[in-house]
Amino acid sequence: MFGFIKKVITKLFDYLSSLFLNGLFTILPIIVTISIFTTSFRILKSWLEPIDKFKPAFLEAIPHSEIILAIVLIFFLGAILKFFVLRSLVQSAESLLFKTPLVRPVYSGIKQLIQAFNIQEKLTFKKVVVLEFPRKGIYSLGFLTSQMPQEIAPEQEQRFFNVFVPTTPNPTSGYFVMLPESDISITNLTQQEAMALIISGGIIQPERFVHNKNN
Repeated sequence: MFGFIKKVITKLFDYLSSLFLNGLFTILPIIVTISIFTTSFRILKSWLEPIDKFKPAFLEAIPHSEIILAIVLIFFLGAILKFFVLRSLVQSAESLLFKTPLVRPVYSGIKQLIQAFNIQEKLTFKKVVVLEFPRKGIYSLGFLTSQMPQEIAPEQEQRFFNVFVPTTPNPTSGYFVMLPESDISITNLTQQEAMALIISGGIIQPERFVHNKNN
């Protein structure tokens, strides 16, 4: 009798645990997504707090109007720079930053990293590639940045390419490797899809491939 009761309790516990876990893993992505957007929104609001102090009176009635004002200012600044009105001033400010010992490496690194993802700039991550790294038989995703000049290539008789291999989960750090063309396989992944794979450790798969697999 005792064994039967124990078996029933165990099955009931397993059933309740299954219900709980099903509910948890259903709602957890929603909660995490909302939390990320809420936290990001609060951080953005704190960054834009100085703008909030100088916004016009007619914007006071509009909730979160500092965000709208920031977007308008960014468009306005982009338009001005497009027509080279303030470009010389920005370049002068940047040259000053590049001459500051402690600021120079930080600013330079951040600027180059941001430019790498800017499709309007020439300095971009050209293509997403697969390479054997850090050793033979282990494959990593990387970004093809440029072709290495023949004069500094390890071997003159073949073409070498520069590849940046980001680390997981922080893609702002990584490894710079020089590889011959034969050791690089170009994929049809976009930069965004590759970054999602790298940051998530492979958990977030490109939807178009997952969709095709399910079909």
